[in-house]
Amino acid sequence: MNEYDGLFIIDPTKEKSLKEVTEGISGAVLKSNGKINKEENWGKQKLNYQIKKNTEGIYYKLNFSMDPSAISALKNTYKLNMNILRAMITRA
Repeated sequence: MNEYDGLFIIDPTKEKSLKEVTEGISGAVLKSNGKINKEENWGKQKLNYQIKKNTEGIYYKLNFSMDPSAISALKNTYKLNMNILRAMITRA
């Protein structure tokens, strides 16, 4: 299992249901037999450019361990999630 860092920009209109959105993000890792090492909520920040007509986003960082063969399926899951404006997963 390799360690990965995931950085997510969440739709700022989902601030009231942020706990559900972050649980969905971490739940996708657990569903793919991964292990969560650390979670951080960086809060709402101004974006450098608009993403889907939003000028702000809620930043959420996730450090996790997972089998490398499951990463591509996990990325596709995050692309389909309408609450996530952007997702970036890098190997730690």
